[in-house]
Amino acid sequence: MKRNANRPIGVFDSGVGGLTVAHAIKQRLPEESMIYFGDTAHLPYGEKSPEAILRYAERITRFLINQNCKMVVIACNTASSVAYIPLKEKFGEEVEIVNVIDPVVEYYLDHLAPARVGVIGTKATIRAGVYEKKIRENNPEARVFSKATPLLVPMIEEGFIFDDISNAVIRAYLSDEPLHSVEALILGCTHYPIIKNQISRFYNFSIEILDSAAIVARAVKELLTGKNLLYKEGSGKDVFFVSDYTEYFEKISGMFFEKTLTLKKLDLWKDG
Repeated sequence: MKRNANRPIGVFDSGVGGLTVAHAIKQRLPEESMIYFGDTAHLPYGEKSPEAILRYAERITRFLINQNCKMVVIACNTASSVAYIPLKEKFGEEVEIVNVIDPVVEYYLDHLAPARVGVIGTKATIRAGVYEKKIRENNPEARVFSKATPLLVPMIEEGFIFDDISNAVIRAYLSDEPLHSVEALILGCTHYPIIKNQISRFYNFSIEILDSAAIVARAVKELLTGKNLLYKEGSGKDVFFVSDYTEYFEKISGMFFEKTLTLKKLDLWKDG
């Protein structure tokens, strides 16, 4: 593994959700350069088979390694639950790999346990049960309640946020017991921080809502510092790739980074 710290951080997701993580990393580490890959041609990952998700994740990770990234952040809960261990086994000698689940679980265990906690995410993430398993491995008495909320990602990707439609969908999901009475809620998808305020409003801002963005950004800094890979000079440059161009991705990415971004379309699968 190359050790020079001035190499970029690679971040990938199926769409705009990972931008919440990328933005948080950039805020905490402005000197770092970043290469983001949004696999918009295959979103949402939550509806795909584990085999397909792993295939996408492996190809993207190899691409980011070839771009000389020192770290790859899997900025997607679905890909983290399905592909993190296989990616570590396959690429761990070449690059640092970070998922978005472990830092959130650690935060809950350190700061909120034994609070009654809910988890919402895609079908694939909830089916894998990764949050519940990891929490109960460390706290067998933990009360964890999970619910798949599959409409939220396509709703966000289509731009239905901060309106009556999104409020109705959020209310329909969270009104189900036992989510209605949890003391903390884990947003088990990196898209969901975009509607975090609406979710908080449902609970009258009375419970802690855990999203991975800020928590993962802190973990990234700690890992880079521990590995002596933190870059502290100059102003980092960022490059954004997408596997298929969408106007909404361009709009949201510009909103997060407060400037118009140049998106580079790249089909990593055109040769099979």
